[in-house]
Amino acid sequence: MIFLYLLSFLVLVPFMWMISIAFTPEEQAFGQVALIPTDPTLGNFETAWIDANIFRAMTNSAIVALTVVLSNSVIAVMAGYAFAMLPFRGSFAVFVTIISTTAIPVSVTLIPLFLMARGIPLAGGNDIFGQGGSGLLDTLAGVMLPYLVLPMNIFLARQYFSMAPTELAEAARIDGAGEWAIFARIYLPLARPLIAVVAVFSFVGVWDDFLWPLVVTNSAEAQTVQLALARFLATGNIQYGPLMAGAVLATIPVVILFLFNQRAFVSGLADGSVKG
Repeated sequence: MIFLYLLSFLVLVPFMWMISIAFTPEEQAFGQVALIPTDPTLGNFETAWIDANIFRAMTNSAIVALTVVLSNSVIAVMAGYAFAMLPFRGSFAVFVTIISTTAIPVSVTLIPLFLMARGIPLAGGNDIFGQGGSGLLDTLAGVMLPYLVLPMNIFLARQYFSMAPTELAEAARIDGAGEWAIFARIYLPLARPLIAVVAVFSFVGVWDDFLWPLVVTNSAEAQTVQLALARFLATGNIQYGPLMAGAVLATIPVVILFLFNQRAFVSGLADGSVKG
């Protein structure tokens, strides 16, 4: 128990320091910063809000993250259910192929993903034949493209449904229920912890991503919150106060999401990782 308390303290220290610097005047941020600022200020938050346009960036990140959460909660959960409860010839090979993509380094996929984003939509506005279109580059749709279905969520869904009792489905089939009704009426209500895990993983993964938005966007209108925070590091004079203030603002949605889904998240994560 003492070890757990110590570990929790070590994890919380960086967040406590971040909050402390966020409320410390910028001219004092380079000295010995007290854990509780002696002269707290909201000026750093104002600078982050105005100079980095943090509200616009957080709105963009929220749109992308919520769309990704919705798509993964539907597609990934349904795919995991199909792999676990409706096996077909070659389904395991397909499942292994999907999961194996998680071993590919992100840097290897950047160029193919960039070309895909530039070549969509197929009906027009793309650069497939060198006509100079930009496709989904510098758009929120381009930012969310690689995350619409995450392999790890499919894996968790498959593991979760593999542990579900098959007797319920067999009884429903005897009563004449179709596969869609069995999924929607029986197993989907049981999958609320799984959906919480998928939602948290998807939201946090997209919200914290920096590299792909940096590659696919180049305007302030499409930048995400991580790119907005990077503005304070791009110049020679690093503004630690506004940077930490922006980081505090960017952390709030993630903390709220986890607090609202804490019990379901822990339950779903445990259930989805026991059976191999």
